[in-house]
Amino acid sequence: MQDKALVAMSGGVDSSVALLKTIEMGFQPIGVTMKLWDYSTVGSNVTVNDNNCCALESINDAKIVCDQLGVPHYTLDFTDVFRKKVVDNFASEYLKARTPNPCVRCNSYVKWDAFIDQADKLNAKYIVTGHYAQIERNGQDFLIKKGVDPIKDQSYVLWGIPKETISRTILPLGGLTKKEVRQIASNNNLETANTPESMEICFVADNNYKRFLKDYSSKEMEKIGKGKIVNESNQKIGEHDGYPNYTVGQRKGVGLAHSKPRYVKSIDKDSNTVMISEKKNMFSSSCNVSQENWLVDISNLPSQIEAQIRYNSKPVKCTISDIDELSINFQEPQFAVTPGQSIVFYKEDVLLGGGIIETK
Repeated sequence: MQDKALVAMSGGVDSSVALLKTIEMGFQPIGVTMKLWDYSTVGSNVTVNDNNCCALESINDAKIVCDQLGVPHYTLDFTDVFRKKVVDNFASEYLKARTPNPCVRCNSYVKWDAFIDQADKLNAKYIVTGHYAQIERNGQDFLIKKGVDPIKDQSYVLWGIPKETISRTILPLGGLTKKEVRQIASNNNLETANTPESMEICFVADNNYKRFLKDYSSKEMEKIGKGKIVNESNQKIGEHDGYPNYTVGQRKGVGLAHSKPRYVKSIDKDSNTVMISEKKNMFSSSCNVSQENWLVDISNLPSQIEAQIRYNSKPVKCTISDIDELSINFQEPQFAVTPGQSIVFYKEDVLLGGGIIETK
């Protein structure tokens, strides 16, 4: 008897090929599209891209691909858990002068945690997603490794998933490049073969998080109002329209003319003050980490590992100075180490775990 596998179907080419590969591997797939967000709540007045995973068109595309491959398809409502675990956190973090990563939260609390619960209800042994990462068995343990496509590797956003779910997870695209995935979709005449990628935050339809915060947290944003922009000598050099509209490391949109580029160095929510600085003063040699989640046995952690402080940055060598109150020292100072963002740890291509960046 074939094992059932719940396949997360976003309506894009990646999840479509993941479904095809699941069939080829001999599983009995069930296609599930997770309805995560209702744009009538916030964002009803902006244009929603058809390829956005929360758009109606994407749900229809997922159903068409399932029909093409003879697989049952269901659309399940995850809007409540998504709002509580992802969207509320997104707004709350910006109001705390921090910069969240909603994709990490979504993977941790929705696409794995809640999705595994749904798999149990449908008697499915495995869950399948179209993430570009690999899972490898190592004795009794299961490891997450980087995908072979260095441009598309998505292991960074998987650090927060529950460790116990890895053994029930299948990632069919980890050994493929994006070009190969599109070719497979084209060869099999899948409806989504030429679907463009969705790059924005799925619940922010126009990718304008300032507009979203103003709509979603209108009362809080109105209370904050305008504040000071200061230099490193704490001298006022301008005004801003509310600290949640800024993030550490930001250069564009600061609204000040200088002979040299200026970046947001720090944000003080209590005084509604944004401090800016030259790039040379934006580097840090260490940071503290909270909410850490280890996907390996930390008693066997190597003395030197690598850390990645944002999705599109390169991992750098680092050492752990305190494992209990997690503190990290970078071998080379890093630009704009941003509170609220994820710091993710690797040993070569093995994902060790991660956490949330805190200031020292």
